[in-house]
Amino acid sequence: MTPPRLKSPALDNTVHGFFGREGGVSEGMFASLNTGLGSSDDPQRVTENRRRCREALGAAHLLTLYQVHSADAVIVTEPWRGAGPRADGMATRMRGVALGVLAADCMPFLFIDAEAEIIGAAHAGWRGALAGVLGNTVAAMTTLGARPSRIRAALGPCLRQPNFEVGLDVVRAFAEKHPDTEQFFAPGAAADKRQFDLAGFGRAELARAGVVHLDDLDVCTLGEKSAYFSYRASRRANEPDYGRNLSAIALPAQP
Repeated sequence: MTPPRLKSPALDNTVHGFFGREGGVSEGMFASLNTGLGSSDDPQRVTENRRRCREALGAAHLLTLYQVHSADAVIVTEPWRGAGPRADGMATRMRGVALGVLAADCMPFLFIDAEAEIIGAAHAGWRGALAGVLGNTVAAMTTLGARPSRIRAALGPCLRQPNFEVGLDVVRAFAEKHPDTEQFFAPGAAADKRQFDLAGFGRAELARAGVVHLDDLDVCTLGEKSAYFSYRASRRANEPDYGRNLSAIALPAQP
């Protein structure tokens, strides 16, 4: 079975996809397309799910990172096996290699400079976004020869503001680094809570990095928990673990 995936009009000249829960072989709380190597799912099932995604993209390799909510972005010069480097962004000009990021409420961004034939991918929760992983991913692409003004980016399913409640400590962390971030926080259900527009902050970060072509698919993982894995949905269900959604982009093996 070929897993279904969302596509972005901004990236329609390249092979990419934002995969959800459907189209895999995992069971239970991981049903069915869990692609997270770090989950407690059966590794053989995860491997099969990742194979299905890789083949759907027509790529020889699917690379993901050992994501740590950091600002770090790496340049991919050769494929690796397993969990990959500890980082949250990557860029390459290699063909036939799909760059993938895993998320279950965090933001998955995919990037391409079609003229330079350079792609990138980034995983950004609020910690990584605050640390600067989006700008660093653009910088990694620029090191390879991309230009921010030519880069097209797409943001896939993630936790959206109506469902993203945070404490005042998060508000303070953003205000200390970016005094203009008050616009991204709305009142919460209680006086000590706020609703955070992480996607809005991510879009603003890319604009600061010079990326002006950005498509937001505007899908909420918690709002559509039957279609996408969601960390917060799993916590509310008292599940001990959760699946990961894959978002990936590749340059075709042949130009």
